[in-house]
Amino acid sequence: METGHRKALQQLARRELPGLYALARHLAGQDAEDLVQETLVRACRASGKLDDPGAGPRWLRAILTNVWRDRLRARGRRPDELPVDEPEHFSLYATLVEEDPLPYSDTLHVDVLGTFSAQDVHLVLQRLPDHERAPVVLRYVEGFDTYEIAAMLELPLGTVLSQLHRGRQRFERALWECAEESGLLEQPTHGTAVAAGRGRR
Repeated sequence: METGHRKALQQLARRELPGLYALARHLAGQDAEDLVQETLVRACRASGKLDDPGAGPRWLRAILTNVWRDRLRARGRRPDELPVDEPEHFSLYATLVEEDPLPYSDTLHVDVLGTFSAQDVHLVLQRLPDHERAPVVLRYVEGFDTYEIAAMLELPLGTVLSQLHRGRQRFERALWECAEESGLLEQPTHGTAVAAGRGRR
């Protein structure tokens, strides 16, 4: 590798390391550190292919996603071949309106979401199946569009759209269940309503 490319990659890696690690944690959980290390090794080997330095952050994230995808395949699994089950329809917004966990809030949806920490969201994401978690993270956390995600995961666009739909449904339900389990929603006068809500599921 040329000295100029090496220095540029070192600067890029130092700058993007926290974001890469966060993405790796969302995708791979406890294997995040290994995933980032392999990503940087691959980036080092391919640094000459990065023509636009401004594209570096997205380029590194694409490599990391490819590494994650390749590891799934090495375990005999592909993001589009994992068992597919249609989650029961669930709307977080409709559930919040029905249960009214913060009865004095004028911005109920925003206030409830504001009770979740970054760690809470990470734990909820880990409840999603791999094949649904990856598109959700890449789209809503990292900001890739669906065409980019399809290319990164080497999946048809329709498959990615389907996974995003199911992943959103499952994420909203998991978010609500996490709020109930963790006691994030204080309900001094609405405990009965929440218990009833649990019974309906």
